[in-house]
Amino acid sequence: MDVELLSRLQFAGTIMFHYLFPPLSIGLGLQLFLCELMYFRTRDLAWEAAARFWTRIFAVNFGMGVATGIVMEFEFGTNWATYSRFVGDVFGSALAAEGVFAFFLESGFLAILVFGWDRVSPGMHLLSTLMVFLGSMFSAVWIVVANSWQQTPAGYKIVWHDVQGELVPRAEVTNFWEMVFNPSSVDRLTHTLIGALVLGAFFVTSVSSFYVLKARHAEFARRCLSIALPSALLFSLAAALSGHHSAQQLIHTQPAKLAAMEAHFHTTNEPTGLYLFGWPDAESEQVRWGVRIPRMLSFLVFNNFTEPVPAMDQIAEENRPPVWLPFQTFHLMVGLGTAMILLALLANWQWYRGQLLRRRRILWGLVAAPVAAMIANQAGWITAEVGRQPWIVYPSVQEGVEMMGLRTSEGLSKSVTAEQVLGSIVMFGIIYSLLFAIWIYVLNSKIQHGPESSQQLADHKARLAEGTLRDQLAGSGGSHGGSLLEDK
Repeated sequence: MDVELLSRLQFAGTIMFHYLFPPLSIGLGLQLFLCELMYFRTRDLAWEAAARFWTRIFAVNFGMGVATGIVMEFEFGTNWATYSRFVGDVFGSALAAEGVFAFFLESGFLAILVFGWDRVSPGMHLLSTLMVFLGSMFSAVWIVVANSWQQTPAGYKIVWHDVQGELVPRAEVTNFWEMVFNPSSVDRLTHTLIGALVLGAFFVTSVSSFYVLKARHAEFARRCLSIALPSALLFSLAAALSGHHSAQQLIHTQPAKLAAMEAHFHTTNEPTGLYLFGWPDAESEQVRWGVRIPRMLSFLVFNNFTEPVPAMDQIAEENRPPVWLPFQTFHLMVGLGTAMILLALLANWQWYRGQLLRRRRILWGLVAAPVAAMIANQAGWITAEVGRQPWIVYPSVQEGVEMMGLRTSEGLSKSVTAEQVLGSIVMFGIIYSLLFAIWIYVLNSKIQHGPESSQQLADHKARLAEGTLRDQLAGSGGSHGGSLLEDK
């Protein structure tokens, strides 16, 4: 058993499971805010009922995200101690900023969001919803900044420290803002956040379409579709544009990753084509059963149809990433993204014509769309992480001087054995399977129960008002108050 492979599999498994929840929280946060904004503007109880329903879904998902996110931070110390020492100064500042500016903002207002209905003013509750949404986004900002620094390090220097008689390298921040705005952080953050907003919009359309198909909660479904469908189309198109720009930057920052994503093995003087699909074979350096569009990769990378794209053969063999997995996950992400754009276009057109609610096939497609969005998010993460191998921190150039990186094999903890990692993988597999089953069960129960109707919410508010009046009269004391209570 290989401790490096097992440690990588463990971290990949835990982070992929965790990554089911933050994108959905971010995307739902926007949809929740839009519902509550409509209620604040119109005072229409149907919008409040929608906001209350999505708040309950959001709270369940947020709790799962917090619980599963803690595990990864422990893994840095247990499995990747050398890596943690190397990046500690960089990650310390980024993760501290995430805690101060994001997590406390999000969790502080979450209590008002969940428990503040009928206890604070509509304006205060709307503000709390906005703060929770922004907090979830700020959390993603600092996590993506830290991860992007691994891909394209900047604003640091290497300092050698004596640790028990051994000199070990450590990356120390020399310019905080250069570290934050490293060459890939803005592009990767934009694409990550847009992917989360796509997932949230399609999740809302999924539940709403399900209600339409089952002839339940019709008013709720129509209102939610009216905001989620345009959001799904807008953010799906934005994801394609941001993804295209991110890929263009790879030719300057990580050409080996770009070559792996397209299985581009050999540099030629001819314009480079783009594979739609295929089966890369790294040994023979060929793509079997591939369908290729001539000149298209040259156009996408350089905005012209003539310039050849550098290939894998320009990278030293020991620095080349795997090809098969990044190629497949990248094309899976692009394929699912294209399908979601087409589905969103079709659904919005039918909605505009007033016929969507009768188009059952399209509605069933919308019901399934969040699964495609989740898979696309996961596939993008796999492409980014596997594509930077064999480096866990990419080497870079600082002021004309080449700076060392850190290979994945060098980042491991020296005291952890393969048997220990395997045992923890089995344990996490069992626990996460149970957590996933509970998450699905709770979500399903809340979706099956559905939102309150406007009339139910009006009755609820009336009962609250009556209870408040009783409390006020009881607190006033005296025979007059008592007679009023008896009459009531």
